[in-house]
Amino acid sequence: MSSHADETKTGIEATEPIAATTCSPEDLPDEELLYDLADLFKVFSDTTRIKILYALMGRELCVADIAEATATSQSAVSHQLRTLKQSHLVKFRRDGRNILYSLADDHVYTMLNQGMSHICE
Repeated sequence: MSSHADETKTGIEATEPIAATTCSPEDLPDEELLYDLADLFKVFSDTTRIKILYALMGRELCVADIAEATATSQSAVSHQLRTLKQSHLVKFRRDGRNILYSLADDHVYTMLNQGMSHICE
């Protein structure tokens, strides 16, 4: 017996693992959610963006420091930060005249670590 409150945004009960081999079309998340998830993964398809995310792991940096850490131009970093901000993967705060960037939340850190674990197996 499950209630609507037990269901996640996808309509799948939180206690039921998603198994690709047993999913029927009615078990799939809404098409719009799948589209949004695909867009999120597209953001991870650029090496410069991945470098920026790694540079920001556990710390705040300004554009100049990110550029130095990633061996990328400040212009390229600024361009990629715009995409990362729009995807809610990085956040920023003002510190006087500087803008400091950091990972938006622990989910970003987890996605990077899980992805690296997966390719290193």
